[in-house]
Amino acid sequence: MFNWQSRDGVLDRVFTSRVGGHSEPPWSGLNLGGHVGDDPQAVAANRRELADGLGLAADRIVWMDQCHGTDVAVVDAVPGQPPTVDALVTASPDLALAVLVADCTPILLSDTEAGVIGAAHAGRPGMVGGIVPAVVGAMRDLGARDIRAAIGPSVCARCYEVPAEMRDAAALVAPESHAVTWSGTPAIDVAAGVVAQLAGLGIAVEWVPGCTRETAELYSYRRDGQTGRTAGVIVRRSA
Repeated sequence: MFNWQSRDGVLDRVFTSRVGGHSEPPWSGLNLGGHVGDDPQAVAANRRELADGLGLAADRIVWMDQCHGTDVAVVDAVPGQPPTVDALVTASPDLALAVLVADCTPILLSDTEAGVIGAAHAGRPGMVGGIVPAVVGAMRDLGARDIRAAIGPSVCARCYEVPAEMRDAAALVAPESHAVTWSGTPAIDVAAGVVAQLAGLGIAVEWVPGCTRETAELYSYRRDGQTGRTAGVIVRRSA
């Protein structure tokens, strides 16, 4: 179920894999995305399995309707409908925040002393548009000062070919994202751009290795087209 997990005092952070679950091909496994054509009952069962693995009730996880934008929602409870945003922030304990990916970069952020956590989805548009400073700013508005971040697996630069003009536009925002593929064609390293943006904001980063396209246990839109979604989830437990 978990590709990576960290438990540190009251803080739980995970990045899931596709292993386990109830979804049938082509979503085979623990697909957590409800917008990809999978059986809604299978997705609901997969989300319950995830919640059980975290020791949470399924109705304590906040999901997003992600749109490759830069809007952030500050939440203190699970809303009736997933907010149409690409980042979530909360100061409420025992409320889990989730981000879905299938090549994009998942970001989990926390300041346990301030009691503030966040989760963000950074594809190329979000990285270029400024989702990183937006979510960090929202956390700081709630009192976070010593923020740390975990970056989950995403498509690597070697596997993310783009037109040269697109790469150049991204590099104007984050020079570290300028890259080439295995064959030397233009590419973008979104995760490297995200890490550099976080570092520029004074945030310590733990970068979990792995390329989604190269790893069968992870979902990849670039590799498979119709596919599922893994998740990054963060929760701060009550003391």
